[in-house]
Amino acid sequence: MTATSARIDFKNGTIDMSHGSGGRAMAQLIEQLFVAQFDNPLLREQNDGACFAVPAGRIVMATDSHVVSPRFFPGGDIGALAVHGTINDVAMAGGRPLYLAASFILEEGFALSELKRIVESMARAAREAGVPIVTGDTKVVERGAADGVFITTTGIGVVADGVNVAGSRARPGDRIIVSGNIGEHGVAIMSLRENLTFETSIESDSAALHRLVAAMLAAVPDLHCLRDPTRGGLATVLNEFAAQSGVGMLLHEKNIPVRNEVNAACELLGLDPLYVANEGKLVAICAGDDAAPLLAAMRAHPLGREAAIIGDVIEDEHHFVQMETVFGGRRMVDWLSGEQLPRIC
Repeated sequence: MTATSARIDFKNGTIDMSHGSGGRAMAQLIEQLFVAQFDNPLLREQNDGACFAVPAGRIVMATDSHVVSPRFFPGGDIGALAVHGTINDVAMAGGRPLYLAASFILEEGFALSELKRIVESMARAAREAGVPIVTGDTKVVERGAADGVFITTTGIGVVADGVNVAGSRARPGDRIIVSGNIGEHGVAIMSLRENLTFETSIESDSAALHRLVAAMLAAVPDLHCLRDPTRGGLATVLNEFAAQSGVGMLLHEKNIPVRNEVNAACELLGLDPLYVANEGKLVAICAGDDAAPLLAAMRAHPLGREAAIIGDVIEDEHHFVQMETVFGGRRMVDWLSGEQLPRIC
């Protein structure tokens, strides 16, 4: 019998300090859970890193840590979110994601059954996205030193020659497009925390957006800006773009897609959907003449069916983001002040 052949009790067992000790228990956990679920040729080598060939183009790398609470929520969980979030960060640079790395910080006493469920979700999300997890790390901390599990993922991708997506490229006359209804992820989390129920369930929009981005770049190679509006929501992304590009933004409230249930939940919770996190939406800025073909390409993709042109880039020495309201006036859409939704991703 080999050192790792004894079977772990994933149904009733819990994480203990030996699972991070570097010894037999850690080897068993890696072999019977992580390698078994994330299985691919590079991971199977079980080296400290993965060595792979890279296609022609510029390398893009992104990393993201995930501490969402609760760990399981309508439409997703921390595992799928960890995969989707980093794939999306690579895609927002105009990159084609190639590989992921995953690092786990586990708290002593954490249920192995819950860890297995999370890892299975990560593996499923990575397979569906076609972006394998090829290396990783596991650490165990004492009981009370963490909140069950924290996950960090890092992604590597390639940006094709001729693609130049950056937050500094917005220009007056450009159009602003969002890929669909905003605020669903944040409201799904908060509804669960507050035990709110609605006639129609609100689920997280967590999804990998790289194939949508590929379709967008095929239609409009000269995309100016891309970003996924996660923490801080749509308002934060547009303020970032305005500051980076030295321009202003003018939004049209009537064109911003928000589900009625999300609006109702935000009113109940005292939130503004413009600042609520999304995990399966993107914001794009393109030249005015490119807006129609870009919108058509987005709406032809399942993750862009509700895409809408929501505003324009304008000249503004103050770099303000403003919105024309449904009542005909204008209001400022400023940076988020404080933490609206903690532990949201």
